[in-house]
Amino acid sequence: MGFARACSVALVGVDGVVVEVQADLELGVAAFTLVGLPDKTLIESRDRVRAAVVNSGAAWPQKKLTVGLSPASVPKSGAGFDLAVAAAVLGAAEVVDPAAIADLVLIGELGLDGRVRPVRGILPAVLAAAEAGYRQVVVPRQCAAEAALVPDVSVLGVRSLRQLIAVLTDGVVPAEEPGDPPGRPDPMLAGLLVPGAGLGTGLAPGRPDGDGTDFPDLADVTGQHTARRALEVAAAGGHHLFLSGPPGAGKTMLAERLPWLLPPLTRQDSVEVTAVHSVAGILPPGEPLVSRPPYCAPHHSATMQSLVGGGTGVPRPGAVSLAHRGVLFLDEAAEFHSRALDALRQPLESGHVVIARAAGVVRLPARFLMVLAANPCPCGRHTLHGAGCECPPSVIRRYQARLSGPLLDRVDLRVEVEPVTRSDLLGRGGRGESTAVVADRVREARERAGARLAGTAWRLNSEVPGQELRTRWQPAPGALAQAERELERGLLTARGLDRVLRVAWTVADLRGRDRPEALDVAVALELRTGIARGAMSVPGAGT
Repeated sequence: MGFARACSVALVGVDGVVVEVQADLELGVAAFTLVGLPDKTLIESRDRVRAAVVNSGAAWPQKKLTVGLSPASVPKSGAGFDLAVAAAVLGAAEVVDPAAIADLVLIGELGLDGRVRPVRGILPAVLAAAEAGYRQVVVPRQCAAEAALVPDVSVLGVRSLRQLIAVLTDGVVPAEEPGDPPGRPDPMLAGLLVPGAGLGTGLAPGRPDGDGTDFPDLADVTGQHTARRALEVAAAGGHHLFLSGPPGAGKTMLAERLPWLLPPLTRQDSVEVTAVHSVAGILPPGEPLVSRPPYCAPHHSATMQSLVGGGTGVPRPGAVSLAHRGVLFLDEAAEFHSRALDALRQPLESGHVVIARAAGVVRLPARFLMVLAANPCPCGRHTLHGAGCECPPSVIRRYQARLSGPLLDRVDLRVEVEPVTRSDLLGRGGRGESTAVVADRVREARERAGARLAGTAWRLNSEVPGQELRTRWQPAPGALAQAERELERGLLTARGLDRVLRVAWTVADLRGRDRPEALDVAVALELRTGIARGAMSVPGAGT
């Protein structure tokens, strides 16, 4: 008889629970029993582990074998437990020292030939192990760089079970097996990508090269001075943006350039974003840490589950989580299903989404900057003079009503994108500012806001509660007079007044002022209501 234990991690969303894998050998008919609430994939590990152990040169114990996964009440799924199960079985059979694996956290899938295959969710799994006090982890070699992002944890990357046995028994580590010919994709990386997700989904369009110029440049957008200023305000304060205008005016071009106006992610934000992308199976191989704000632009046929997360079994991250600390762009927003759009209202306020399913309740991060883009009517020519829009008024009202009032009330900036004029298109007005120039102003504005909000739970103006802005950080005397009149007339809600004040603080930060003045509030009102008041035409008002 023999007994041994090792550890692995069960993921529920992006949170991990350390699981103790116990192996017990007893006299009796040779059998392999796996208990502890495993799913179908984990039950199949019995055959994978047996074949991997035999093909690694170790003898399979011909006794009654019971493997338990504790705590038994936590659902366990995936093939990431294979390596821990194999180590526990070898420890119980005294092939390796049971004491050597008792405090090891092992994560990885086993092939029938004994090779260790990479799995998704390595980063959140190692984070959970570190929080539980474990300091030694064994992962597939392809995932070692991702696991090494967790500080104070010793990471061992192995390519095969044979290598792991040699390390645990102080034997001669076998030489690396020859890899695939150069130029061919590594089949071992197939487990890191979810079929249909697409490589790079959720990352900003364009990748900076050596000279940092291979990305969408804001200077490529002709005209649209008001929309460009709104884009800058959105980036500086984290304010949600609604772009309405006819087809071909540049709404998509503006949205695609927004991620590059945002500063690079901090270390903590990078780890959060990388953890979500690792669980979702869209983390690009060779890039263990996402350093740029992500960009997610789902098609308008997306379901509510694909936007907020869900699916069968344990819920998986949706578009709002893939855009965490980045940009969620909903092009043709009026074509989305109304239930899917209204499901965004909770994460827009809270910065996270809680999904309850029969398999468990998952809390996923969802602090994103949302950009909506829509045409004014089904044909898109409603706002164009002499363009021949034939949409009846009732059809236009129904089309615009697809974006509900409660959803739009959570959008700080609303901009009418005008058609590009001939002079702008021919370049007679000159090129606009580049992404690098505007990004520098955004960075300086965020630094001012960060210094003001130091020591609080908020980092951006869009996150500060209105009560704090009205009492702790007050604008200049009389600055809110016009906004208060709009509230009394019913043109603003209480939430709308708070959001106007938040935008006013961002405009003041961009202008280098200590607190908002009447002009800053007027600019915020114009951006909030979409009604031209002349404030944006004042030199320097929007920057």
